[in-house]
Amino acid sequence: MASAHEIDFRIYGDDMQLVEIELDPRESVIAEAGSLLMMDDTIQMETIFGDGSKESKGLMGKLFSAGKRLITGESLFMTVFTNEGSTRKNVSFAAPYPGKIIPLDLKQYNGKIICQKDSFLCAAKGVSIGIELQRKIGAGFFGGEGFIMQKLEGDGLAFVHAGGTIVEKALSEGEMIRLDTGCLVAMTASIQYDIQFVGGIKTALFGGEGLFFTTLRGPGKVWIQSLPFSRLASRIFAAAPAVGRKEEGSILGSLGDFFDGD
Repeated sequence: MASAHEIDFRIYGDDMQLVEIELDPRESVIAEAGSLLMMDDTIQMETIFGDGSKESKGLMGKLFSAGKRLITGESLFMTVFTNEGSTRKNVSFAAPYPGKIIPLDLKQYNGKIICQKDSFLCAAKGVSIGIELQRKIGAGFFGGEGFIMQKLEGDGLAFVHAGGTIVEKALSEGEMIRLDTGCLVAMTASIQYDIQFVGGIKTALFGGEGLFFTTLRGPGKVWIQSLPFSRLASRIFAAAPAVGRKEEGSILGSLGDFFDGD
């Protein structure tokens, strides 16, 4: 695999972060559609199939690479941002919801990181973004968010986004932790991953933590988020009827206005 472009970066913000990437002339960065915040005047955009990590492959190879992204729910296309000027220029990408941006130097992790399918933000051109299927029976049937994950491969910098507070844990050989499904952001390729049933009918039905949890066994490193987007979305959705009651011109809305004193 060709070497990725060597980019420099700076992360701004606290709970709503952005990453500013400094590109030398002819350097490029790839990103998901819709993540751009701003760019300097000589930065040029190009929409491509897949991630553009292998320039030599033919049309069918590009289509196959891009088509795999549909499995993860992503777009067929990615965007390449290239500095066409003669001096260093900047391009910035913003996080889609409150949380943190995690820079990952793939050289430090044997050239591969596995992450949740919606966490990838951007990467140096030359980093390959593919899919990673969890082959365990439990993960296959009950994994939900975690069954189909993305893999980032190469020797460059990649950036992933996660919700809430981020915890990094280094697991020793045989050490295991259990997570709420969806709280896993990323892990090194050496981590053993599975989904297990909570156990106990009362716990499963009344525990309030779901029927399954994720188990991770070392050795390796994992990144954990305190606020998965699915949890945030479910809370917003649950609160939506109370918010929308007064906005809709319905009978219930009028009754709500009466009892609220409006």
